[in-house]
Amino acid sequence: MVAIEFAAQGVARVRLSVSCLWEVMAGLRMRRGGEGRVLHASWLARTAGPPTDSLLWQLVPAAPHYIPDFLTPPPHTPDLATELAALTATPPELVRAHLDLSGIPRTPEILALHDDPAAGLTRLAAEITGYWQQALAPDWPRIRALLDREVFRGARVLAEQGIGALLNDLHESVRWDGAELTVANNHCQAPNVTDGPGLVLIPSVFVWPSVLSISAGEAPQLAYPARGVAALWETPAGPTENLGAVLGRSRARLLTEMTAPTSTTELARRTGMSAGAVSQHLNALRGAGLVASHRVGKGVLSARTALAEALLVGGAG
Repeated sequence: MVAIEFAAQGVARVRLSVSCLWEVMAGLRMRRGGEGRVLHASWLARTAGPPTDSLLWQLVPAAPHYIPDFLTPPPHTPDLATELAALTATPPELVRAHLDLSGIPRTPEILALHDDPAAGLTRLAAEITGYWQQALAPDWPRIRALLDREVFRGARVLAEQGIGALLNDLHESVRWDGAELTVANNHCQAPNVTDGPGLVLIPSVFVWPSVLSISAGEAPQLAYPARGVAALWETPAGPTENLGAVLGRSRARLLTEMTAPTSTTELARRTGMSAGAVSQHLNALRGAGLVASHRVGKGVLSARTALAEALLVGGAG
């Protein structure tokens, strides 16, 4: 069991983030064996893993073995190039320490990484880029939409119900008692973290059915299964006649387009409506409890509520 203790300022700095590298590593781990394969069978069937003599393949073992923590530096923005820059900047002593902890077989490629981490990380970044382009980039808009939606949901729970509601709803193995977050999961390898920076919560499409926890670098991280993963590869249904008859076709169309938190401008672009018309429809949907809007930076994003989700499911029946 992993126990992460936080001072008050640490709790205040808990944040949610999407990570490209977490999807690469968790997806490859799942590819090598695990229960998650049943959810991602169609994706596995049409994509290939990296070569078996690559560093990437050798560094990411099948569950429940340890993934070296340096492979997933704390994310600040879901941009592969930015995350790879952080990866290649990992101090050599940290790379060696994590390799020693991992128990990964010392193949010639792993020995070369241990001997010269800087050169090895440059090679690894190139391998990750190649794997990303063929296996993940084509589906990234779909994956990113689901992950953004989960981040938006979590942020709303945090704002409306507090940190306890957010943490205790992440996964059955995760519990928060007001001072300590415990993760009762054999896949977690992190030591206790006390009085450090805030926890980074990372929704993932590939970690199901477990959670993964690490404490390397500047902040502890907890990757957990995003909601809706089971339906990730299904073809989304369009607006139904039944739902359109109740809400009007324009409002039904807007609801179906909001698969992730979306701006008024983007909804107008997708639907061909004017921004003013979209805004009026969103106001009506918001008043009916079907849409919630939150300010993110300088913009405002709108997302479907649980009531809207129920309507969409019912309307498709």
